[in-house]
Amino acid sequence: MRRREFIALLGSATAAWPLAARAQPAVVGFLNSTSPDEYAPFLAAFRQGLNETGIIEGQNVTIEYRWAEGQYDRLPALATDLINRKVAAIAATSTPAAQAAKAATATLPIVFTTADDPIKLGFVASLNRPGGNMTGVSSLLVALGSKQLGLLRELAPGTAVIAVLTNPNFPGTERQLSDVEVAAGALGLRFKVLRATTEPEIDGAFATMAELSGAALIVAADPFLIAHRDYIVALAARHPIPAIYSVRNFAVAGGVMSYGTDFADSYRQAGIYTGRIIKGEKPADLPVLQSTKFEFVINLKTAKALGLTVPPSLLARADEVID
Repeated sequence: MRRREFIALLGSATAAWPLAARAQPAVVGFLNSTSPDEYAPFLAAFRQGLNETGIIEGQNVTIEYRWAEGQYDRLPALATDLINRKVAAIAATSTPAAQAAKAATATLPIVFTTADDPIKLGFVASLNRPGGNMTGVSSLLVALGSKQLGLLRELAPGTAVIAVLTNPNFPGTERQLSDVEVAAGALGLRFKVLRATTEPEIDGAFATMAELSGAALIVAADPFLIAHRDYIVALAARHPIPAIYSVRNFAVAGGVMSYGTDFADSYRQAGIYTGRIIKGEKPADLPVLQSTKFEFVINLKTAKALGLTVPPSLLARADEVID
């Protein structure tokens, strides 16, 4: 081979190497507190957000999934495992998952979804200027308890006791309880806390509810409880108990009412941010997004089964009525 041809060949190979390197799919970690079956709609929304940025799983990104299956104490090890696999970023799609990711790294980009205030949680310095390696979406579901109580009281005006089913291991638990307790006290209602971290404890909570006269239930925003949606809805129907939930999926599954922010859209926005970070943007430059779309859903069929008459005022305000 002539010297000139060799140099030309070497130059073309050198120029092609960065292109080949860039063609390698990025690897992203997806860390969640629950399991893929229960969170399938939200995972689909996350992928949709990625796709909107041109990042498509199996083509130009590989996603390493880590699910804690409702055992929050597993999250730190799962976060560390993702870091050891040298992922480009971690999508930590629950408050406990985001806390575990934050504790594991101060440099790797983290995109979170949280139901609580990310400033109070220490995730970011401010919403507009996160200032570190974390950004994401805040749905503020933990601050909606008083609103949910008001809707529940309209549906069941004879309510004398407001109970809250909550997971004590969830970081936003106390804030949720405080919000509802203050609102219940203002209305002269008794307040009852029901705590559950396992299915048997959920059973026990509903057994306690059944013994309370004139009681209605708020199911708190928590990944573990969301993952047990069908189980909780079935128990509420069996006893029977008027209940309101934070996520639309509960009402779709047979819960009588839900009121909260668009949970799936939070995951879609997290997917968009993850895609933008893969493309080179920094978390510190991406303002924390706050959910502004609220969903109020009434399952009229369930209300009738519980012997509840839904006031026209509630029906008129519902975003969706399931017959």
